[in-house]
Amino acid sequence: MSLRGDGPVEELAIPSGTTVEEHDVVVDGDVLVGGQSTVELGVRGRNVAIGERVSVANDIEAEGDCRLDTWCSVDGNVLVGEDAYIGERVTVTGRLMVSGDLDIGDDVTIEEGFEANGWIVIRNPVPTIVFYFIVLSQLLRVGETDAADELAEALADGDDVRDPLLVPRSAEISDDAWRVSTPATVGDDCRLHGNLRAESIRVGERNEVFGSLRARDDIAVGGETVIHGDVTTRGGTVTVEAGARVLGDVSAGDLVVYDGAEIQGTLRARGEMKLIQETERESEPEESETEEPDENESERSDEAGTEDSDETGTGTDSDSESDEDVGSDDDAAESETAESARETEAAESEGGPDPGTEETAAVTADAKPSADGSGSEGDP
Repeated sequence: MSLRGDGPVEELAIPSGTTVEEHDVVVDGDVLVGGQSTVELGVRGRNVAIGERVSVANDIEAEGDCRLDTWCSVDGNVLVGEDAYIGERVTVTGRLMVSGDLDIGDDVTIEEGFEANGWIVIRNPVPTIVFYFIVLSQLLRVGETDAADELAEALADGDDVRDPLLVPRSAEISDDAWRVSTPATVGDDCRLHGNLRAESIRVGERNEVFGSLRARDDIAVGGETVIHGDVTTRGGTVTVEAGARVLGDVSAGDLVVYDGAEIQGTLRARGEMKLIQETERESEPEESETEEPDENESERSDEAGTEDSDETGTGTDSDSESDEDVGSDDDAAESETAESARETEAAESEGGPDPGTEETAAVTADAKPSADGSGSEGDP
């Protein structure tokens, strides 16, 4: 990994669990600081690698190896749990204590002396750990993430691989402000002091930042995070998740605030302002479920209409049956007319027409046309 120029350290990455305690940055994993940076805090981590021309204003404590590149200056002590690699023209105002081997370059100034329990080699060191970092960076560049993970596990000696603290080139880190010209990412469960200035900022969950956030682009504040200051961006979008607290003003191009977020200051947005409620997301599936019975009801209404049409056809059959009944009545009327005609003929043959019989025949003749519509067959 090249710490002298532009390298893979292209953002300020603060891993989860990072805290600032008594002017020291405490990290569980490794610490990598780019060249020409200014760190006005002490550094405590597992493996510490400091780039060229970096100024550290307090002690450095490394559980594993420690690398100080050329022209570095440390205003304090350097305590190393394993091996140390000190480049040319490095200045340490305190003591250098090394539990393992020490490789040291030319023109190194250690004002209070040094002590090493292992081998001491005075040369211009090229440590093995730096070679591993170079290989790791090249693997990441070509996209070989699996091989990079295997190498990282080998460097960890079987321990859990932890995210490092990455400080980009020309950064300024102090108890007052963290200033970088790259994007900044903060993990979860962190406690930081100082204002955060970056190109864009992403803060995770359950953090507490004693300062303000300012960026040129987007800013996102995770849930249950407390910001003791303002949140400001020039033209980006500020997103405040549910459960987050901002104890100051919020100013952005576009503003997105989730339900449950608390902002004690003033909200300013030059563009859109959105207030998102979680209940709206939960009600969407319920609304989709209520739409399904409507479709079933429409299907049932179609089926009901079909049944009504069937019943209408059944009514037509009943009408036809009533017509058959009328036809049977007509047949009965014709049989009665025939019998009355035979009686009339018998009466005429016996003794002439009877007035009562003629009236009966006339009535019968009048009744026949009303039944079948023809009056010629029923005339006497």
